[in-house]
Amino acid sequence: MIPCWPRFRSIVTAAGLLLICAMRPALALDMPSPFVQEVLIKSILVSLNDAVAGNNFTVFHAKISKPFRDQFPPDKLKTIFKDLVDKHAVFDAVVAKPIVLDEDAKIDDKGVLRLKGHFDTTPKQVKYQLGFIPSDGAWKLSGISIDIE
Repeated sequence: MIPCWPRFRSIVTAAGLLLICAMRPALALDMPSPFVQEVLIKSILVSLNDAVAGNNFTVFHAKISKPFRDQFPPDKLKTIFKDLVDKHAVFDAVVAKPIVLDEDAKIDDKGVLRLKGHFDTTPKQVKYQLGFIPSDGAWKLSGISIDIE
């Protein structure tokens, strides 16, 4: 259960944050299994939750793709997610909930793994749109939009 905080709707997007970084073709990775997709989703959201809770985006920054890291240093991430920090958003309960897919996972023509869904959490529902690209031999975050309503 997500603790009740003042009603807010936070859509965290920045020009380029939901962009999936333009990059030279990288080694393609196969579509991850549903289990691996769930691990990717939950681990990045919990990492973001920890960054928001501590107002420190250094560890979150280290977990994202290299092009994303180059474009968004920790201080810029802190600015982008300021609304969540200011509202003391807590959404780590997602690890205890099953993911609900809003769209089937897909790898687009640019090689971006796109995952979109939500968690049936209360009192607020956590919705996400995530992009992952092959980086350092693994799927790493390249774009994120989170909506808590």
